[in-house]
Amino acid sequence: MTVKDIFDFLNRIAPVNTACNFDNVGILVGDPSAEVSGAVVALDCTASAIKAAIKNNCELIITHHPVIFDPLKTVLAGNTVFELVKNGISVISMHTNLDIAVSGVNDCLCYALEFNNFEKRPANDGYLLNFTELDTPVSADELARHIKEKLGGSVKFTDSGKSIKKIALCSGSGGGYAFDTAVLGCDALITADVKHNIFIDSERLGISVFDAGHFNTEDVVTEPLKDLLSQEFKDIRFLTDRFSGIKTV
Repeated sequence: MTVKDIFDFLNRIAPVNTACNFDNVGILVGDPSAEVSGAVVALDCTASAIKAAIKNNCELIITHHPVIFDPLKTVLAGNTVFELVKNGISVISMHTNLDIAVSGVNDCLCYALEFNNFEKRPANDGYLLNFTELDTPVSADELARHIKEKLGGSVKFTDSGKSIKKIALCSGSGGGYAFDTAVLGCDALITADVKHNIFIDSERLGISVFDAGHFNTEDVVTEPLKDLLSQEFKDIRFLTDRFSGIKTV
């Protein structure tokens, strides 16, 4: 099996033409015709992921975040792309298209939080948010504790003072969807990377907003994606690298 074979499978489950216009997805580094015996699945193409690929003789890294996003002005020794090419490692990145795919990042976030009944609805910009409705309303404090228990890490949130029953979810940087959350009649938004002004505006909008961290809301897809690939390509070794390198005190 080749890099292109694996990309074609990923493109079927998360078509690249569904990615946001600003995005950069697909085979971003390497040789599409290269044979693959092993692959690393990771959120980012970090030094840790590259070391794991080299150590385990993997020819491919599959990431959520694009390994090349902003234009490159140089490719020098020590640079991520340089190290990948030097070691013959290709990279496939599936970003916003994987966010909204069936069994993609947003769906995996729902499953991780044990919100197993959910649906997708378009936000104002066309991006698909996930929505769930709880059987029993909870307070903002109760929901924050639940998120922390299931995802780990820390949770920042605002409390509208209202009970929460209808929830919108967006993995990663989804604070900008607070207004859509309110318009669509939800009581809360679970996401990450929420800016200060969004927290302040949430009071005016009458919703509670929860920031559970970018890594924790997206790394939930890593193991399920590895399992899906392992089922499809039984002769290829798939492993995960889940090191974020981010520390808190």
